[in-house]
Amino acid sequence: MEKETKRGTIFKKKAFIDVYEKVYGNVSLSCRSVGINRSTYYRWVKDEAFKEQLEDTKPKEAYIDFVESKLVERINAGDTTAIIFALKTIGKKRGYVERQEIAHSSNVETDVTFEIHERKKEA
Repeated sequence: MEKETKRGTIFKKKAFIDVYEKVYGNVSLSCRSVGINRSTYYRWVKDEAFKEQLEDTKPKEAYIDFVESKLVERINAGDTTAIIFALKTIGKKRGYVERQEIAHSSNVETDVTFEIHERKKEA
């Protein structure tokens, strides 16, 4: 295989960043999409400019936004499970939380023993 040209590498790095964002940070899918091995990716990450571009993409935030949009779709469709989930997570301040109440009706006797250990002073 021919050695990759600098221009080709720059193009592939840019393509990788684009795919990386679209697949929400999945490195394996990104590598396959641009035709590189993971070892090439790890070599590229040593390049500070490339690493900075990766960090700037924030694919996890985009994924959370995507998942939230799907939750909202389900809520709008009247999905009771989605509604309950949303209330339990973002409605906690309004009292939408599950609580367990434990009733204790028997007497429990315990003996508590305290032992005091004195350290011997070293001379």
